[in-house]
Amino acid sequence: MAQILVYLEHNNGQIKKTSLELLTAAKKSGLDFCAAALGKGAKELASTASAYGAKELLTSTADVFNTYNSEAYTQWFGQVIKAKKPQILLATANLTGKDLFPRVAGRVNGGVATDCTSLELSASSVKVRRPVYSAKASVEVEFQNCDVKIILMRPNALEIKNETSAASPATVSEVALEPIDLKTIVKDVVKGASSKVDLTEASIIVSGGRGMKGPENFKLLEDLASVLGASVGASRAVVDAGWVGHDMQVGQTGKTVSPNLYIACGISGAIQHLAGMSSSKVIVAINKDKDAPIFQKATYGIVGDALEILPLLTEEFKKLLH
Repeated sequence: MAQILVYLEHNNGQIKKTSLELLTAAKKSGLDFCAAALGKGAKELASTASAYGAKELLTSTADVFNTYNSEAYTQWFGQVIKAKKPQILLATANLTGKDLFPRVAGRVNGGVATDCTSLELSASSVKVRRPVYSAKASVEVEFQNCDVKIILMRPNALEIKNETSAASPATVSEVALEPIDLKTIVKDVVKGASSKVDLTEASIIVSGGRGMKGPENFKLLEDLASVLGASVGASRAVVDAGWVGHDMQVGQTGKTVSPNLYIACGISGAIQHLAGMSSSKVIVAINKDKDAPIFQKATYGIVGDALEILPLLTEEFKKLLH
């Protein structure tokens, strides 16, 4: 019986970076673990799971799993947990994880800790921490009276150790979905045209606020992001103004991010925005107001007009990186 079950997310067999973080944590724990992956291309993750020490890859390649369907996914994970009886389940605190695993927990007497930023696993203890009060503080989560501890980790919160070889290959086990009368069927998923990494998984984010003065100036952010291989984000103020779409919003009512580098341009630093990005490893703030709250959280600060500074930064990074 594996003590840990790791949910691996992928795009047609290409494993996501956040899932590599979970595999690294599982291997580091020294506990026995298996992995689970669903949909087209899931079986191709067996070699990666093996490299990190997974004993088994549980999967189903039925068509119903090619796009996320909460009913089907909940049913399948409920089956797997009842059969394998893992003590811990690791998954990513993204839109899918936050929707899926509270549903699963209700079926298997599980406890859920979501949006966690710190994780320590051993044979004798499970220690996780998560931010509270708009990231003004953090708490250590304690699980009580539950059969499985479900831990949803914030993307980019854990290290990745790349593994390329395995002592023995993981067993691939096909787990058929038990009959279920689905109330919803996903016919099609229309994806956006952007090829950029989703904000929650991005290593570098360049964000703009009211100080960008207009939607036309977001091209300056896109130019810098293109040079850095970054994704572009925004504050709620500019989303509410209609400058950009809600999918770019960072903050308490948008996306919570933890990139290695967060560049805030023309963002004052309201508490709602800070709650969504304060766990970034390095924060660079550009703002004309030297007393802007964002500077209290920033690792580095530049006092000045973002519209003047961004082109200079872009040119300097081009020289440095190319």
